[in-house]
Amino acid sequence: MARTVAEHLVDQLVAAGVKRIYGIVGDSLNPVVDAVRRTEGIDWVHVRHEEAAAFAAAADAEVTGGLAVCAGSCGPGNLHLINGLYDANRSGLPVLAIASHIPSPQIGTKFFQETHPDRIFNEASVFSEMISTAAQLPRVTRSAIQHALAAPGVAVLTLPGDVADQRVPDDDAPILVPGACPARVVPNDADVEALATAINKAKKVTLFVGAGARGARDAVLELADLAAAPVGHSLRGKEIIQYENPHDVGMSGLLGYGSCHEAMHDADLLVLVGTDFPYDSFLPADVRTAQIDIDASHLGRRTRLDLPVHGDVGEALRLLNPLVKRKKDRKFLRAMVDKHAGLMTKVVGAYTRNVEKHTPIHPEYAAVQLDETAADDAVFTVDTGMNNVWAARYLTPNGRRRVIGSFIHGSMANALPHAIGAAFAQPGRQVVALAGDGGLSMLLGELITVRTYDLPVKIVVFNNATLGMVKLEMLVEGLPSYGTDSPPVDYRNIGLAVGIPSVRVERPRDLRKAFKDGLDRKGPALIEVVTDPNALSIPPSITSGQIRGFATAMTKQIFGGGMGEVMSMARSNLRNLPR
Repeated sequence: MARTVAEHLVDQLVAAGVKRIYGIVGDSLNPVVDAVRRTEGIDWVHVRHEEAAAFAAAADAEVTGGLAVCAGSCGPGNLHLINGLYDANRSGLPVLAIASHIPSPQIGTKFFQETHPDRIFNEASVFSEMISTAAQLPRVTRSAIQHALAAPGVAVLTLPGDVADQRVPDDDAPILVPGACPARVVPNDADVEALATAINKAKKVTLFVGAGARGARDAVLELADLAAAPVGHSLRGKEIIQYENPHDVGMSGLLGYGSCHEAMHDADLLVLVGTDFPYDSFLPADVRTAQIDIDASHLGRRTRLDLPVHGDVGEALRLLNPLVKRKKDRKFLRAMVDKHAGLMTKVVGAYTRNVEKHTPIHPEYAAVQLDETAADDAVFTVDTGMNNVWAARYLTPNGRRRVIGSFIHGSMANALPHAIGAAFAQPGRQVVALAGDGGLSMLLGELITVRTYDLPVKIVVFNNATLGMVKLEMLVEGLPSYGTDSPPVDYRNIGLAVGIPSVRVERPRDLRKAFKDGLDRKGPALIEVVTDPNALSIPPSITSGQIRGFATAMTKQIFGGGMGEVMSMARSNLRNLPR
């Protein structure tokens, strides 16, 4: 018996291993939603905003490695998906989005809610096509799935509601292409040999490692030992390479800490390993640089490149490591590791000691307490902004924990919807949303989603009543902060109002118990932590321009009558200055 386009589409998704579709129902989506209702093995997850649907699907794909799906109804509905899809696509996550469309006879007539999703989503996807006839569906859907998994990235299917109700003429066609094992991308021998020669000749080698090293951790550490190289990492590389790493020197960039910045700039040879680190101002322009990446388009687009190696990191190091002679001189490595240890103790650790009576609570101290209380295999989802900083510096990876965020796209409000996707994908795992008050308030309605499905998501709200990262950016530019502060909001009461057990913590001594009680509770919990709004992230290397910016901003603040705020900010941050 012939099936409808909607039914065939849902069957294809089930065959691809999809367990759920995140979205909001709407008339143009009705055939798809009803097909989900009648199909075993797949569910509809009703979120409160389509942007959250896309973020949830992204986290689902990230923790499982499989295809995840979101959907939006015609016009405004699917337009809301775009921010989360941008994030998923830039993070290389296999997500398929169903963008339903107005009735096909009305396309091009400026009909009610008319947009052109097949055009709009081009920049946020690796595949975007419209299903105009039922005959297209089987092959185009298979192609969309293949593109999403192979890139990996976002594939978008635009589907007019009337087409979704049509019958598929070739209903006996195979619904899915059998999955293939990933191909091996092996670099050219000459490039590997050139890099080995450079490492053997260099006196001081530093490795900077990113997410592309996933699956090659042991080989990276072997290379570090052979080359006597300090190992720095990007934020996405942290969970891969930082733990149990005697060569660790921390991060660089705006969120950075430790001696990574110095290790990169003082090296004779910098090797970028599986990273497309975007902040070129933190990369040295006068150090010979090699780069290993599976994506050739990444090679040399951020900084100077002397030795390109195109290939998978694991395959490259399988060929490279046997050619590298173990260095006897370990002075550079010891100096950078010792400096990193000192900085971690004197600077990064400064805010986490002797602050049990300080109010408002130091966010660094709260992050440490959360890190020590959370499960060894917890999934942390982290809002963009200052929460990225505290997560980068104080959450401890161990090979089993995951830290998920909008680390490339940099969107606000990702933590809660990411947590929803992670909780659905791995229901037996502890999921902690590390949310800022700014990010949480942006998609506040998703608390209702958490309550509706009784998801065991633990929402930790760092409430400083300000957009802290934006405040810092203004100060660096020599501007007093303006438009960054929010009125006081009691998020505990908001949580309670939607039926989520919630507490508000204003004293540091109460943190440990609040975290333990919340994390141990079955179902959802919200822990609001009132944190110091003047606690700012200090980069690992402060330029003269940044110092002038701070000084100018503080002078403007004083002449504007803000002397008390300036002194408060100084007291909150002096101990965290690099020195």
